[in-house]
This record gives sequence, C-alpha cells and structure tokens, in this order.
Amino acid sequence: MATTTSPTKTVLRLATAGSVDDGKSTLVGRLLYDSKSVLADQFDAVERVSRDRGLASADLALLTDGLRSEREQGITIDVAYRYFATAERSFILADCPGHVQYTRNTVTGASTADVIVLLVDARKGVQEQTRRHLAVASLLRVPHVVVVVNKIDLVDFDEATYDRVAAEVLAVATSLGLTDVTTIPVSALDGDNVVESSARTPWYDGPSVLSFLETLEPAGEPHSEPLRFPVQLVIRPQAAGGDEHRDYRGYAGQVASGLVRPGDAVTVLPSGRTSTVAGIDTADGELDVAFAPQSVTLRLTDDVDISRGDLIVTSRSVPAVTQDVEGTVAWLADHRLAGRTKVLLKHGTRTVQAMVTEIKGRLDLDAATLEPADSLELNDIGHVTLRLASPIAAEEYLHARAGGSFLLVDAQDGTTLAAGMVGDALLATATV
Repeated sequence: MATTTSPTKTVLRLATAGSVDDGKSTLVGRLLYDSKSVLADQFDAVERVSRDRGLASADLALLTDGLRSEREQGITIDVAYRYFATAERSFILADCPGHVQYTRNTVTGASTADVIVLLVDARKGVQEQTRRHLAVASLLRVPHVVVVVNKIDLVDFDEATYDRVAAEVLAVATSLGLTDVTTIPVSALDGDNVVESSARTPWYDGPSVLSFLETLEPAGEPHSEPLRFPVQLVIRPQAAGGDEHRDYRGYAGQVASGLVRPGDAVTVLPSGRTSTVAGIDTADGELDVAFAPQSVTLRLTDDVDISRGDLIVTSRSVPAVTQDVEGTVAWLADHRLAGRTKVLLKHGTRTVQAMVTEIKGRLDLDAATLEPADSLELNDIGHVTLRLASPIAAEEYLHARAGGSFLLVDAQDGTTLAAGMVGDALLATATV
C-alpha cells in the first residue's frame, strides 16, 4: 500500500564561523548547555577538564572541541556537526574553525546551511576572516546571516561600541551583496542574549540568538523547485524470484530538489530521452510522492538507457546540457591552480574529465573587487572557465543550489581541490 509523507521542514541547518579567539566554541557550547542538549556525563567531563586547567567554572567551549590533541592546544580545527533541539525546532549545526588555513572547512559547513552565524569580537571589529566568511556566505547564497558581536561584556556593554562594530560589519556585507544580515550583541561566556535576553543590554530590544533562530524561516524549500534526481545506482535483481523480480529495473538516488509522483513526465539527461514515472519504491514500500532530500528508487514506464551519473528531471523544466562551464571556485588545495590544469569535475553523481581553460580573476576581500590573476592559491576565491570531456546539466547556482554546485577533484589521488558554483556569482558579488 502506497504511503504519503508531508514535505514539512522542521530542521534548521546552521553553520558557525569567526576569527580565531572570537569565542565561537564558547557560543556553541552555551547554546548546547542552555538548551539542555548536553548529557550529564558530557558536562561532568568538561567540568573535570576545566578544573584540571585551574578554571573556576566549566569551560563550555570544550563541549565542541573534537579531539584531545586540539583541546590540549586550546584550539579547534575540525568541522564538527552537532545536533540539538528546542521545543520549537531541531537544529543541525556545522561548527567551522576560525583559522585562515581552514577556510575550506567553512565552505564545507556553509554549503548546505540555511543560516550562517558569524562571530565578531566587539573589541576588534571586522578582521580578515570576517570578510572571508561573509564572502563565502555571499558566494554560496546562504539565505540568512546572523552576526554575533561577542564579548560585549569586555567593553562594559557599551552601546556605542556595538553600534560601531555592527555598522562596520553591515558595510562589508553590503559591499559583498548580502542583504539579509542581523546583528546581536552577546556575551557567550556569561550567556547574555544567547538563549535568554539580557538585562545588561537595555539599549538592545531585539531577540536572543536562539529565539531568533527558532523563528527563522529557511528560504527556498528544496521541494518547491523543479525535480532534479541524480541517479546513483541502477537496480537490476539477478536472483531468482519470479518474473516480476527478473523484469525489475529501478533507478536509485536522492531527490536533490523538487517533488516526483507516479504519472509525472520526466526527461533523462544528458541523452534527452523522455518517459513517465511508473512508481516510487523504498525499503518500506511504495510512495505516492517523494521530495527532497528523500532517497528512493524510481521506476519508469519505458526501457530507457540510464546509468549512474545521469539526471532525471521533470519534463516541464529541462536544464541545458553543456561541455563549457563558467563559474566561481573556492580553491581548497595546498598547491597552486594554474590555467590548463586537468581535473575531474563532480556534478551530482556524475564525474567527468575537465580542464581549467582560463582563470579570469581573484576576489580581493578587502576591496570587494575582482582583481586580475592567472593562478589561485589556497583559500583564494576566483572566477574560472572549464572545458568538459562530456556534458553535464549545469544550472546557475543563483537559481539552483543543487544543480549549480560542483567539485573539482584531483584525478590522481581523489582529493577535493575546489568547491565550485556555476555562473557569474563572483562577478555579481564583486566590482570588476
């Protein structure tokens, strides 16, 4: 019997970022602790470590530090995913590191985020990493940005200091094309305006960080976009079990965007062949409808030649296929990227050989301009063109995050070299 699941989203995905020592780990720890998302034995362990360090109270930053060696150094360098919930909603939090050399992790954490929570030290204002993280938020089209002006207690809760830092941040954000930016004065160490509003900032009448996140609406629900279904596996049972099993042909994958129902007309790319959805299968039975990000198996009414890497889309909205891609990349490798470099391009479940034919420029974070460049170094954000050995269904990232994102991969060792976005996102963000 077919079942139907409502595509109601109850989870908010957020990524935290900030410069070194801005108090990001303390903020995350405070969110976890004050929202009662910390187990008793976890907190006991944090108290023991804190006492060993001679601290008078529990260092909540330890709740987010992943490895013992990192704790001993007093820094956090990994991207840690945390899960917590309140009465209002559930959260998936990507805790990204603050060091410049780990900007690649921020790209990873922000790539699927509904909101990025960016910390700024009230005493220091905008730093290099502040600009870099705001640029990443703009390029990845993160729907919302919350700037936490932290350590407000160390400036005696001074309203003028907060106003100056907030204005500085908003000026940078505006220059990068960000429009949905909210600033909140916070003391993560003491908990002011983290979960509960603080009486020590009477001049601030806005929400706390958590209450704001609880009411924030994610922009652009994936199921409201056209169907995009990258095929991961073609299922053809070989075991005996009856004619109905021997004739079975299903196409397994995860719905990247949109909805699909039996009877829908679909097109397979890059071939352009058309068919109709005959059924939607899961381990728990058939479905009347599937939506992003469900993993399902589609059956079609026609015997179409489909393999891993193909893309099944709604026939009402068929993207163009191309072997020439222009886009923005965040270069994540230690070695330099130069023109004529051969790479692998991974788009959805499809991987093709590619060549970087031209590097058109690099983003100057201080001036928010695109400067001439013939190469990219670690953590550079640049505009490039690529020539592919076989076509992909590339869409503008501005309009389709799933269909417009790609990775560049080293063909020799399989390491990720860059995260990319199809289109002129960088040209639109920066002034040439």
